[in-house]
Amino acid sequence: MDKTICVIGLGYIGLPTASMFATHGYKVIGVDVNDSIINKVNNGHPHIEEPGLKTLVQAAVLSKNLIASNEPYDFDVFIICVPTPLDTTSCTSNLNYVRAAANSIIPHLKAGSLVILESTSPPGTVNKVLLPILEKSGLKAGIDLYVAHCPERVLPGRILEELVENDRIIGGVNEESAKRAEKLYKSFVSGNIYLTDATTAEMCKLMENTYRDVNIALANELAKISENIGINVWDAIDLANKHPRVNIHQPGPGVGGHCIPIDPWFIAETAPDDADLIKLSRRINDGMVEYLANKIKAIIGTSGVVTIFGVAYKGNVDDARESPSLRLAGLLVELGYHIKIHDPHVHEFKYELQELSDAVQGSDCIVVMVDHDDFKNISNGNIQKIGAWMRNKNIIDTRNCLDHNSWMSAGFDIKVLGNGAK
Repeated sequence: MDKTICVIGLGYIGLPTASMFATHGYKVIGVDVNDSIINKVNNGHPHIEEPGLKTLVQAAVLSKNLIASNEPYDFDVFIICVPTPLDTTSCTSNLNYVRAAANSIIPHLKAGSLVILESTSPPGTVNKVLLPILEKSGLKAGIDLYVAHCPERVLPGRILEELVENDRIIGGVNEESAKRAEKLYKSFVSGNIYLTDATTAEMCKLMENTYRDVNIALANELAKISENIGINVWDAIDLANKHPRVNIHQPGPGVGGHCIPIDPWFIAETAPDDADLIKLSRRINDGMVEYLANKIKAIIGTSGVVTIFGVAYKGNVDDARESPSLRLAGLLVELGYHIKIHDPHVHEFKYELQELSDAVQGSDCIVVMVDHDDFKNISNGNIQKIGAWMRNKNIIDTRNCLDHNSWMSAGFDIKVLGNGAK
């Protein structure tokens, strides 16, 4: 039985995965190129804000089952959890981190080793990219070496819960590879585990996020139409979803995170001539930032101070990867606006982050980009203070998450994305 695991990459997926295996009896080495991350993990301090993760990491480290290192060890299993970013110029995948991880473990492979790619990747990555690198070891995939793809399917803010409870898809380069990986994940996964081939598993993950991206693009298009015809899209979507076979998602200022705005491009990269709807949906969702900039211009003119509430890609997390707020901030600066930013969860961002009072001081318009609970639950007293600090009391709620009556009672002029009702 495989009892030692080497996890390459200690990010949002790698660290929780490594800690989960470590607390279920495996000896785990977590490998990362960032010395700061290695030091923090070895001291039981995760570098990620995630409910329950600190307790899990501390338990894993105290048990001596989890050690962070900058080099792989000669272990039984290697799980690759490195980023697969998008090349924004060509809208194609950058698999350099996958290649580097695969090359790093070649000296540590032995007959019977199991290699699992968890990183989201274009269809064919395991067979066309990963296998040729691993077979430089002299081991033959499917005979001496077992290789599988097991894409992560978790939501930040619920990672630990969903690692255990969500169903998993495992695609092997052969049946034995898939079964070996299944046996490993069964040590903590309570959800169903479905076995398939590696390319199908890669495509399934991309299809899941592409479905959501296309659905959100539909909601955003309906939001713009609703504004033009004078109705509230949020009410209309709620009523439409009463139909048992309808599930329209909610509109918003765009799509962020490391999955939904990127994964559809991986499909389009694989079949560029056939992915028309996918590419159009990406353009619609990315275009919401420009749509918002035009709204701001209509409210305050061509200059002024704009305060952005929230730069995380979703509510109550610290993950700002691919955040629509980053694109909005850049566009507003380019257009000549002065921007201020407040986010109670995010600690590192391209632009300066400020405390609430500083962020709204002298502002002409607040744009709520993220539905953090901190924003939803601002008290009436603090709303009054915010209004007193601002130069002009304008607010755009892109998430329909505020108590609008409280803000209007404090003298704010509120615009809600998708609400054209008088």
